[in-house]
Amino acid sequence: MNCYKMNILIAPNAFKHSLDAECAAMAIREGLEQSRLDCVCECFPIGDGGDGTGELIIKRCAGKLADADVSDPLGRRIRASFGLIDDGATAVIEMANASGLRLLQPAELDPLHANSFGTGEQMRIALDKGARKIVIGMGGSATVDGGTGILSALGIRFLDKSGEELMDLPRDLSRLDSIDLTGLDPRIAACEVVVLCDVDNLLLGEQGSAAVFGPQKGASPEAVLELDAALGRFAEVALRQMGKDIAAVPYGGTAGGAAAGLYGFLNARLVNGIDYYLQLTHFDKALEEADLVITGEGSIDEQTLQGKGPFGVACQAKAKNLPVIALAGKVPLAKSPGLEEYFDVLLSIGHQPSDLPAALKAAKENMIRTSRELGNLLAISHDL
Repeated sequence: MNCYKMNILIAPNAFKHSLDAECAAMAIREGLEQSRLDCVCECFPIGDGGDGTGELIIKRCAGKLADADVSDPLGRRIRASFGLIDDGATAVIEMANASGLRLLQPAELDPLHANSFGTGEQMRIALDKGARKIVIGMGGSATVDGGTGILSALGIRFLDKSGEELMDLPRDLSRLDSIDLTGLDPRIAACEVVVLCDVDNLLLGEQGSAAVFGPQKGASPEAVLELDAALGRFAEVALRQMGKDIAAVPYGGTAGGAAAGLYGFLNARLVNGIDYYLQLTHFDKALEEADLVITGEGSIDEQTLQGKGPFGVACQAKAKNLPVIALAGKVPLAKSPGLEEYFDVLLSIGHQPSDLPAALKAAKENMIRTSRELGNLLAISHDL
């Protein structure tokens, strides 16, 4: 009998609406430890810019939390936190903490009026604390305002033809004529702003921020058209004044176009979220001890290969010739050569026919059960 102890690196993304990345990793470990496999498991939950990525970075980098009163998407005052890492030199801001969908009741969703001002307030507070770099995870936002709320909080004013400031953003952007940067916080010029993006959509059009993400945030078909037109006007004025085509920048549609706005006016660097996360948290060091990598998220399909979390994990694992197993709530029925190139085994955690609400509710139990059986299968292969 083989007494070799397998080193397994467990690096799942969040399973949307059911398990966050940390809970998913712990469930996988629990299942493996219940199995007959002799193994050592390291949990390394990942984030690709989606909701929760900031918290993972703060924990992984031994950061400290700071909290303050800021505005929620509808302007109500709330207490929201962000993190400080690198001895306070870098602030890590989770956009969802101040401007997130989770702060609103379903009946309150209103992307024509919801804005990202609170996230901008957090950036300003981070500057007050001496941050020279700000990393923003933009997943889970309730806004489609092109980041105009953030920019307003930092001192930029959006004006109509008569020079009056537009107050109802993003709806009033359709009347935008000029943008006044004279009040922009001067400290931002010396601060590197990095935006973690988990989607590659552009700002405008059929695959743009309003069309794709507006309905998820409560926008009616009519509101989607209005938002797209408002953001289009914003892009026109930005091009005229800044010489930057924010409508053409890759990743610009992230968080209702907030990425595009910060790129245009703060010189923000828009990056692939998972690649940046893995580099910042030194994932390569964790791979050095691994014999096998297990990753996963709610759904794995061809879109996963466009830069999602499990794909980033698999790319780094394959560069070291490590086998990769992916677990998901939903996997393709048809054979996929693209997925097979990066994932040696792709398993659905479902165990019986069920509707989506039931599947989401049972996600943890299904994850433990699937991981236990996977461990038993690996034990058999090692015993042969």
